[in-house]
Amino acid sequence: MNRKTRVRFAPSPTGPLHIGGVRTALYNYLYAKKRNGDFLLRIEDTDSHRFVPGAEEYILESLKWCGIVPDEGVGAGGPHAPYRQSERREIYRKYAEQLVASGHAYYAFDSAESLEAARSAAEASGQTFIYSSATRGAMRNSLTLSPEETQRLLRETEDWTIRFKMPVGRIVQMDDLIRGHVEINSDTLDDKVLWKRADCLPTYHLANIVDDHLMEITEVIRGEEWLPSLPLHYLLYEALGWQDTMPRFAHLPLLLKPVGNGKLSKRDGDKMGFPVFPLRWVSPEGEVSRGYREDGYFPEAFVNMLALLGWNPGTEQELFSLEELVQAFSLEKVSKSGAKFNPEKTKWFNREYLRKKSDAELAAAFMPVLEAQGVRATEAFVTKVVALIKERATFVSDFWDIAWYIFKAPENYDPKDAAKFWKDENPDRVRELAAFVQDFDGAFERDVIGPALEEYIRSREWPMGKVMNALRLALTGSGSGLGIADVAALIGKDEFLARVNRCLG
Repeated sequence: MNRKTRVRFAPSPTGPLHIGGVRTALYNYLYAKKRNGDFLLRIEDTDSHRFVPGAEEYILESLKWCGIVPDEGVGAGGPHAPYRQSERREIYRKYAEQLVASGHAYYAFDSAESLEAARSAAEASGQTFIYSSATRGAMRNSLTLSPEETQRLLRETEDWTIRFKMPVGRIVQMDDLIRGHVEINSDTLDDKVLWKRADCLPTYHLANIVDDHLMEITEVIRGEEWLPSLPLHYLLYEALGWQDTMPRFAHLPLLLKPVGNGKLSKRDGDKMGFPVFPLRWVSPEGEVSRGYREDGYFPEAFVNMLALLGWNPGTEQELFSLEELVQAFSLEKVSKSGAKFNPEKTKWFNREYLRKKSDAELAAAFMPVLEAQGVRATEAFVTKVVALIKERATFVSDFWDIAWYIFKAPENYDPKDAAKFWKDENPDRVRELAAFVQDFDGAFERDVIGPALEEYIRSREWPMGKVMNALRLALTGSGSGLGIADVAALIGKDEFLARVNRCLG
């Protein structure tokens, strides 16, 4: 029987969402949409000690900015609500107790001090303590205590847990949609805690399995860091009698540092000057972390970049809309090895998307930048400017750096360019050009004033480059920038003359 595809993204609200998490959400979304399935958002907030205020809202806003819209879950609702694990706490104990009753789990009453003593004793003999089939017989749990003592401790104490009873000598056979067949001996695995009486909450392992089952998840697509948990999850599905509806698993490759080895971290971004979070984040302590949105990246460029970090479409195509990604995506083309993050390639994506946008769209995005600079201009005029400079920009904010002089006269002149171009006869030549412009009665448009100025310079047999650079210095404050004809047409005749006369003194 074929089931409808249902996948989920299940982050923990422990801080800002790393771009690796966004990529996990994106791959789940693409996988679901290609199969006309459902994409769920579940918040796994059972670890109350690591909860960070504002983190859940940050996750929701990040996905919204990226266009990754859940069909069901937190913020969307649905038939399997609630979708926050902290609101489902009553559900989990029943399954934890069911595992104890079936012999697949047991109560453990070990204190923090006794566990630390066991670790220290193991280290003293050159070993590492693992709470497992090899050691549980020497620990304080319902496997070593009498039923009466176990019941007394359950009634009278609160610092106890339910641990999974890992089978002895079992070869756990697993299949991963990306990594293929995997086998592991259960004797190498520990007896994980599934439920804690202290806060009446499950650990990730139990809550994850129960929720995926009850929410009818068909594929679990998650990060590589969860691969070591796969044997336990297989065994939990089996112990709960759910192996027939167990989802298929896919573990995504890590996002790696641009330089060196290891997982991409915030420290790498801080050191090399790029964000590792989708949106700006301010921690409860006031620490500010940059975000791709606030740095001026288009969401579609950011999503396109992320999609190709670990997935290869098998063609030369690099630019994909979200709809195109849905059609092209497949887990078969996801790499097993980690993907190195390339900050410069990320900028390239944004530059390409900027060039694809209409001049009017870019002008509308540039208007707030101009307003912040105290400049008032019509959108029609700004559209003309944007049309000339968009090929030179990576971000909308670059427009100001490229062409600020179109909107305001220079107050200072680049000293190096002034020393190079504003010398010898050039000031007098610029003065003569200004007189020519003053008397010019032709249309002050690019294709008219530009050729007229060049013809005048040639008629005087002046060096074209030197004179034009001197004139550009007077108009823009430096010897580089847009062509003189473009600048002249945009600022108009009166402003042209005013700037030249100001520079001449």
